[in-house]
Amino acid sequence: MTHDGVGLRAVMRSVAFLTAGALAVPALAACSADEEVAKPLAAQDIAPATRDRIADGGTLRWAVDAVPQTLNTFQADADAGTSRIAGAVLPSLYRLDSNGTPQLNPDYLESAKIVETEPKQVVLYKLNQQAVWSDGREIGAADFAAQWRALSGKDSAYWTARNAGYDRIEKIERGKSNLEVRVTFSRPYADWKSLFSPLYPKDVMGTADAFNDGARRKLQATAGPFTLQTIDHKSGEVLLARNPRWWGRPAKLSEIALIAVPRDKRAEALAADKVDLAEIDPEEAGRITLAARDKGTAPLQGQGSALTPTKALRSWAVAHGSDEKAASEEIKARKKQLTAIATYARQQTSLRDFVVRKSLEPAYTQLALNGSEGPLADERVRRAVARAINRDELAKAVLGPLGLPAVPVGSHLALSGQPDYADNSGALGGQDTKEAQALLADAGWVPGGPVNEQQQQQKKEKDKAAGPEGKKADSGADSDDGTFIVGEDDKNGEADRDKKDPKDHAEKHEKNGKEHADDEAGKHLDGRQYAPKDNRQGGAPGAYAPKGTAAPAGAAAGALAKDGKALTLRFVLPSGPGSDALRTVADQISRMLERIGIRTETSRVPDDSYFKDHIASGQYDLALYSWPASAFPATDARPIYAKPVPAADGSLAVEQNYTRVGTDQVDQLFDQAIATLDEDESRSLVRKADARIWAAAGSIPLYQRPQLMATRLTLANVGAFGFQTPLYEDMGFLKKGAQGGTAPKKDR
Repeated sequence: MTHDGVGLRAVMRSVAFLTAGALAVPALAACSADEEVAKPLAAQDIAPATRDRIADGGTLRWAVDAVPQTLNTFQADADAGTSRIAGAVLPSLYRLDSNGTPQLNPDYLESAKIVETEPKQVVLYKLNQQAVWSDGREIGAADFAAQWRALSGKDSAYWTARNAGYDRIEKIERGKSNLEVRVTFSRPYADWKSLFSPLYPKDVMGTADAFNDGARRKLQATAGPFTLQTIDHKSGEVLLARNPRWWGRPAKLSEIALIAVPRDKRAEALAADKVDLAEIDPEEAGRITLAARDKGTAPLQGQGSALTPTKALRSWAVAHGSDEKAASEEIKARKKQLTAIATYARQQTSLRDFVVRKSLEPAYTQLALNGSEGPLADERVRRAVARAINRDELAKAVLGPLGLPAVPVGSHLALSGQPDYADNSGALGGQDTKEAQALLADAGWVPGGPVNEQQQQQKKEKDKAAGPEGKKADSGADSDDGTFIVGEDDKNGEADRDKKDPKDHAEKHEKNGKEHADDEAGKHLDGRQYAPKDNRQGGAPGAYAPKGTAAPAGAAAGALAKDGKALTLRFVLPSGPGSDALRTVADQISRMLERIGIRTETSRVPDDSYFKDHIASGQYDLALYSWPASAFPATDARPIYAKPVPAADGSLAVEQNYTRVGTDQVDQLFDQAIATLDEDESRSLVRKADARIWAAAGSIPLYQRPQLMATRLTLANVGAFGFQTPLYEDMGFLKKGAQGGTAPKKDR
């Protein structure tokens, strides 16, 4: 998972100053709950096969970002790897179907339903009679009770990252037998199906020590189609083995090995037969697609008998004379080049054994607008930014080349195909340059406005250091600080050249970002963080120049300013591998904003500091990152959009609301949705909350993230899962002869 994604369960706090603005929204009544639910934009792509066509045995080697630091999904440092392991080895009472809707899991439950609503809500779970932990003990009420006590939030000794829902439980009792569990809630809870998934044994949840430390590196008991065999942080591998006590459909695979492979090394790992399955970036997907097209063609130059590096160098030496000493450097360079060609060719041949399975990930990328300070503290400026952006173009730029549906996301709280989804973007309005300019004018930002002396001096120094036409001077080590300002140059400068050739502009930014990666890393290794620059501030919130103030000379044509300061927004992006799509989108957004007079100063920062030092701490104006979709938005999305409130130490607690934009109305709608047991009414309240989130313009959903999985051709029931929970027991290698497949290697 790339740095631009963030788990819903992460808990971070930061100091923020929030200026709330009132906005009259004429129509916030979202789609009615009885409307037909839209289908997922893209179907899952997993090479489905019936179990009788899948061989028994084999090891699936699955590339992951890293070996998880904890096996406890309820801890703050749990990650995607933690969840993947839990899905294979622990009970989940509900699974998500292809539409992202929770469905009862018959492997663990015979039934689960609300049996009482008055005086209090009571849910009765009837467990599968065969469900047992790997140590032979029945799964029962004691496990439910232990998990509730650990996650209720009443005992601070438990280092929990979340307790939503569990804090509403009043008591848990054994029913008529140990296989019946009665859960009584102190307050109604609509998202009760989100609880106890995964379910841990009471040995893990029973004591704070076991919860905090015991479940970080091992699990004494499991209850899934696989068990945790070994976890090795040194080698970067987690091994899951078939569970001999599993009562459901037997797992087809003997083992699943989760192997840590960096994103930029996955094509090499696939070609070297080190992994069978890996999430990849578009560049690697293109390589695999190209390899499939070349299947059956002659070897590429530089491979096999066609041409070897040695033969090529001998031919070159004959053509250019025999003075090997004089040409030694040239020979070395050419040998290196030909060796790289040969290596690439061999890899391409190996990559013919793979196929790219693609769908849309249950997550979306958004443009975040930090509303805690500066120009974006004014809701009118945030709305102007949103109205200047053409979301259709951005979706096409990312998804179009991949052959995926390029449809902008219309909701903060759900994705197309989920029951809670409705396109509520109309509460804010679509792309409209004139409306964006009118909003800025109303906020006091005037075209060609004054720029203070300090800013002018900074620009002069930057121009002097940059040399002719804005290029970096050869001898000016300090002339470029890793930032790029769109819209600052005059019409003969960089902004005009970008319009002529956007590709050159993007390439230049890419080059500059690489040149200064080391400088950026140094800034964060010593613990320093970016502080807001003087020329980023728009004056004190609420202090506006009179509307229609004359525009003094001295500012760049088309630029906006107020109170002697230009309207410049700091756009923070990650610099590591896998960020190409984000940088492309950011460049396009910057050009869109330039058209309405907003300048953007782009800073590329190291991946490991991007979220902690910038997003979570509020050191940015604009940023791109992703949120996963949830089947329970009333519970999971509330911390993301909750209005910041004063903490005990006097700061503002923002929970996961990193834009610092929130309203009392949104909070109230979430509270009502969580407490409403009528599913249609709850869904309607969620949609109304989404419409108000759109209107506040703290974040702008852009597009659903692409999901690209490189999968060995002989694998079935695995690939791009989309919304659906993976069925680990059905994954496997096709039998020999099944669609040309070969039997698995038993000793992989």
